[in-house]
Amino acid sequence: VMSPLRQKMIDLMTVKQFSERTQNSYLYSMMSLVKYYRKSPDLLSQDDLQNYFIYLIKDRNLAANSCRLQVNAIRFFYRWVLGRSLESIRLHYPKRPLKIPELLTRDEARKIVNQPTNLMHQTMLKTCYGCGLRVSEVCALQVKDIDGERLLLKVNEGKGKKDRMVPLPKTVLMALRQYWYRYRPYLWLFYSKQLDKPFDLRTLQKVYKKTKAEAGVQKTGGIHGLRHAYATHQLEAGLPIHLLQNWLGHQNVNTTMRYIHWIPSYHPERDGLLDLLSEV
Repeated sequence: VMSPLRQKMIDLMTVKQFSERTQNSYLYSMMSLVKYYRKSPDLLSQDDLQNYFIYLIKDRNLAANSCRLQVNAIRFFYRWVLGRSLESIRLHYPKRPLKIPELLTRDEARKIVNQPTNLMHQTMLKTCYGCGLRVSEVCALQVKDIDGERLLLKVNEGKGKKDRMVPLPKTVLMALRQYWYRYRPYLWLFYSKQLDKPFDLRTLQKVYKKTKAEAGVQKTGGIHGLRHAYATHQLEAGLPIHLLQNWLGHQNVNTTMRYIHWIPSYHPERDGLLDLLSEV
């Protein structure tokens, strides 16, 4: 039923440079909608769409974050594929609960990243925490992205397809050099069993989960907790919010501001990086 529309949706997502993960999620969301009504989505009204979300919430008990993904997929389809106005695709859905995650202390974060006996895994976790990177950004690093002379790390096409430079702490640089001498990567800094492919981010997520348990840290949360830890630990030490925003790659400063609400007392005092992995 959806073949021409599906192709048009894929073409538009490709032109807009959506990640493969986002494309798959959006297509899955639209196919779920089509499967529910058993008719082409261009025949559905706004009431149909709203009733679908009532079904997702009441019958399928879908979480707020999952609903938001479905909403984004449907809005993209109706606005860009079918050319409908935003007014015609207004949808009501649950808001995301603004919960504070179980934040890692500096000791807990360092315990986790020093835990792996596998040097590649240890170096990846140290880079994640020491530079505040997303898991996808760690896996996408290339050897040429390391600027040891200026102590900078280039993040290629982070969220929103934007490049940025982040400070490279000396402890992380030393870990990367030790790792390079052992593994001698030539393209991808952290590679999979196939040397021409980057390390799989789902595998790194599993590594983190296993490592955290081995380190005896019982707080909930996945590998993104290391990025949260980086942000809160830098702010606790007095880093100005505008620098943290740039280093984390946030488009909107409000996204960065949430970390201030997680810290009891915040007083900007510094204008540079705190090396979180140093013992001093």
